[in-house]
Amino acid sequence: MNGFLITFYTAQSRSYQGQPIVEWLLAIAKQMDLRGATVINASQGLDHRGQFHSAGFFELADQPVQIQLAVTAEQATKLLNYLNDKHVALFYVKTPIEFGFIGKASLDV
Repeated sequence: MNGFLITFYTAQSRSYQGQPIVEWLLAIAKQMDLRGATVINASQGLDHRGQFHSAGFFELADQPVQIQLAVTAEQATKLLNYLNDKHVALFYVKTPIEFGFIGKASLDV
């Protein structure tokens, strides 16, 4: 199947309407019946303003986070339009991919 890998870049401290943005995005993905979202916590990164962010020993609020979703073209359009309508400010990368399942057992997981 062809589609897109959408990767959102944000920080652990970001929120939307009082909810952590990572949890909010995962809830939206579930609500839209998108399958296979993955959250990746990074140790450090640079933001769009060139500011350094990192996960400190005692403070994780500034920790960079990626949220990745493998979606069809239709799902990508629906998700990005929804986020745009909600006026959510997030940096993302949309990469063309081929995805699917290998073997019968993988469908039962």
